[in-house]
Amino acid sequence: MTQQQYYYATGKRKTSIAKVRLYPGKGSITINGKPIRESMPWQTWQKMVEEPFKITATTKSFDVIASVKGGGVVGQADAVKYGISKALLVADPNLRGVLKRKGFLSRDAREKESKKYGLVKARKAKQYSKR
Repeated sequence: MTQQQYYYATGKRKTSIAKVRLYPGKGSITINGKPIRESMPWQTWQKMVEEPFKITATTKSFDVIASVKGGGVVGQADAVKYGISKALLVADPNLRGVLKRKGFLSRDAREKESKKYGLVKARKAKQYSKR
């Protein structure tokens, strides 16, 4: 059995972790064993995932197989986008300038702030009553 060459990278966003593999191919995107249309039904999420390919003009050059765990759909879509950007960089280091200019190579490190005791959420407090 022959192993097909692929480019691998991981992408993270909030609590989502995406393991992304880029295979030379026709441009199909599979996330968690399902086509992108099923795994991310909203057009906005699909566009977010496909953005690195459009910017680098490699739309029909690679097939994507990604597995994503944790978080919500927006975090997962962003994690896959970041993973694809990093994998494209492994495939072709000349794309670095284009991806970096658009901000696709910087990890969005914002996480949810932890809840504090005595408060309702991280910063939200009960309404103050003077009397």
